Amino acid sequence: MIALLLILVPVIGGLITLFIKNKNTAKGFSLFVSIITLIFALIGVYSTQVNQLHFDVAWMPDLNSRITLGLDGLSKILSLLTAISLPVIITATYKNTYTNAGKFYGLMFLCQAGMLGVFLSMDALLFYFFWELALIPAYFLCSIWGGEKRIPVTFKFFVYTFVGSLLMLISILFIYSKTPDHSFAMQSFYHAKLSASQSQWMFWLFFIALAIKMPVFPFHTWQPDTYEQAPTAVTMLLSGVMVKMGVFGVIRWLLPIFPQASQTNSSIIITLSVIGMLYASLIAIRQNDMKRLIAYSSIAHVGLMCAALFSNQQVGMQGVLIQMFNHGINIIGLWIVADAIEKQFGTRKFSELGGLGQRAPTLAILFVVLCLANVALPLTNAFVGEFLMFNGLFRYNPVMAGIALIAIILAAVYTLNMIQKIFYGNTVALTANAHDSSFNINAALVILVIVVIVFGIYPQPMLNLAQESAKMFIAKIP
Repeated sequence: MIALLLILVPVIGGLITLFIKNKNTAKGFSLFVSIITLIFALIGVYSTQVNQLHFDVAWMPDLNSRITLGLDGLSKILSLLTAISLPVIITATYKNTYTNAGKFYGLMFLCQAGMLGVFLSMDALLFYFFWELALIPAYFLCSIWGGEKRIPVTFKFFVYTFVGSLLMLISILFIYSKTPDHSFAMQSFYHAKLSASQSQWMFWLFFIALAIKMPVFPFHTWQPDTYEQAPTAVTMLLSGVMVKMGVFGVIRWLLPIFPQASQTNSSIIITLSVIGMLYASLIAIRQNDMKRLIAYSSIAHVGLMCAALFSNQQVGMQGVLIQMFNHGINIIGLWIVADAIEKQFGTRKFSELGGLGQRAPTLAILFVVLCLANVALPLTNAFVGEFLMFNGLFRYNPVMAGIALIAIILAAVYTLNMIQKIFYGNTVALTANAHDSSFNINAALVILVIVVIVFGIYPQPMLNLAQESAKMFIAKIP
């Protein structure tokens, strides 16, 4: 039942929140519901009772599709990330004001429910249903509460995601027709009888849909603009959790369904991923806007995850499973600081800031820790995952691993440059009378920093969760 409750709580909570008129009541109730969801996620992570972790009932018997939900190591990691994210986001942005706050938070919950459904689904049609459910609220959140350019940017986001979803649906329906029992069940999809040419075509349709969501070069162009124009709370959810839907789809569905095609096309995808890492890193160095720098940084990090997945190495996949969680924690922290700075000064541009560490030392310390985690400094949470991913990529192709390492060096360059320009040096007219961050922002950042340090020093619990799933999925690839 835990798997079902993880979806029902945000769905019911979101529907109730949609009708709450008072903004303070909407905020308080939303925080309460998000904490309840987190409690269920924690129970799911530590529970070993199979009947609690799985749920299965008939859904569309004529199509042989069922509501089958399950928590294995992979879904536990991502469910925990999704459940942690929303209470942290609500806490950090608690003082932000939104027109029709009840509708805003209600849509956030529906988006969370969709993402949790994606991570828990063990039926292909159900997976697609939740995939769409997560995207629809995100579209309205961006188009209603976004920035000045929200309409054209959201339209671009919609077109990309709609095309990707259509390609995925075509692939799912074709694979369904080739399953031995004409079922949407995950195991039936794993045993679908596809010819070599059919496998190639369906692989690319499915992969492009997932590549748009991650995003991977050259399907990334919707992301920086969307992150910049979306309300920062929504950007946190998109970059912290939603992009993981694409990476998750590769692990759960793409690699096991198309093992031969995955191996055949691995060099192409790894090459595109590494190019994307370098491209995004070089553009990030040139940025003067905090939001856009963080957006391009995210593209580079996800590129490494994609490359490590197609290296077909267990150690690389284990690193990806860990890094999905760690990247989500770190990137949400960076967005929180970006939002705090923009709210106080009305700008995100490095050239207009400086010396903020003198006036906001607490914010500076917390931000530096998160930035060091973002560049995978040893004893931070991202180090172990990144080390394992590079290990897998090196075993596959040392040259590609060496080229990818350049992006890590560039990440240190643009990240340290951002710290120096915003927090160090002399104060400027805009920051001369700055004040430190508020209690709610500090509380959210402290929670994230604790996660960064704890999993940096003692990553074993996450390694244990990732190891079994990585071994199982790699075993499916010849």
